[in-house]
Amino acid sequence: MPVPAYRFLLPLILVCACPVAASAQPVDPALAACAQIVDATARLACYDRLAHAGADTGATPPVGQQANAPATAPQSAAEASSPTLSGTSLADVWELDAAHKRGVFDFRPHQPTYLIATRTAHPNNAPYRPFRDITRLGTNLAHSELVFQLGFKLKLVEDAFDKPVDLWFGYTQNSFWQAVNQQASSPFRETNYQPELMVVTPLHFSVLGMNARFLNLGFVHQSNGQSSTLSRSWNRVYLQTGLEGGGWTVLGRVWKRVNEAAADDDNRNIVDYMGHGDVNITYRHDGNDYSALLRHNFSTGRGAVQLSWAFPLAGHFKGYTQLFSGYGQSLIDYNYYQNVLGLGLLGTF
Repeated sequence: MPVPAYRFLLPLILVCACPVAASAQPVDPALAACAQIVDATARLACYDRLAHAGADTGATPPVGQQANAPATAPQSAAEASSPTLSGTSLADVWELDAAHKRGVFDFRPHQPTYLIATRTAHPNNAPYRPFRDITRLGTNLAHSELVFQLGFKLKLVEDAFDKPVDLWFGYTQNSFWQAVNQQASSPFRETNYQPELMVVTPLHFSVLGMNARFLNLGFVHQSNGQSSTLSRSWNRVYLQTGLEGGGWTVLGRVWKRVNEAAADDDNRNIVDYMGHGDVNITYRHDGNDYSALLRHNFSTGRGAVQLSWAFPLAGHFKGYTQLFSGYGQSLIDYNYYQNVLGLGLLGTF
């Protein structure tokens, strides 16, 4: 059995960013002390006290700080979970403190929103062969597709029971379009629908030199809306935590599948391929987002790696490249190994 290519991609996530050259200007110790405060509200109050003190004494700020506001935290693929979002920190993405609260029923980004053209060497034709005449898929699937993903979330309850606990609803849709397969009338070969409920609470401690920012208890349903032998679905309860620091964001998640009756289970061995959790690592620098999504089942030796790079382009769009290697790029392919390369656009709305 050949060694899966995704295993050779794992070392790439261990590459560390080069240190950024330090500024030649001296840093005010008081400003440096404010910057170390984790809580955004307390940090802002610290800056305000310094500003008021300077105004009262007539002191002139050091050169390089006269017209500049304090630096904000570095940027957040997700969703998410994950991924590149319009917010710059986990506190903003999940509204973890008073400075970032936006109230309920306000649409926010969730999983990444993107449109990419993909190419795979080996499409998964097997599930469609029994339906070839009905679906008009012809002899084989096209090797190239257009793949798009849409994701959003909104807060349903804020500070439940007067505690720092929020209830969120999230939705993600991922579609695979055989746009160039004109022989089969360019069908959508697969669409995955993923609604979820998430209970989120902030965390305030350090681990491994990073700041733990939130804990998320969620329930997620994922299905492809198909019937008969094309049907795929599963339900999971998961626990997720998020760390950030120094331009890095790490999201770790473990899940337990909610088992179905054997007669209704379309993919009873899905955990063998999708594992029991995932890790999403993102590093941001100069407007570039470098991400790695990792899954692995240590019992079966199966899993997947997805590497992505988002780079500045124009307005609310970034250029986006994605390399997937392993099992489960989509639900219909949960037990099918493939390598897929994609290039397109990522939205940062």
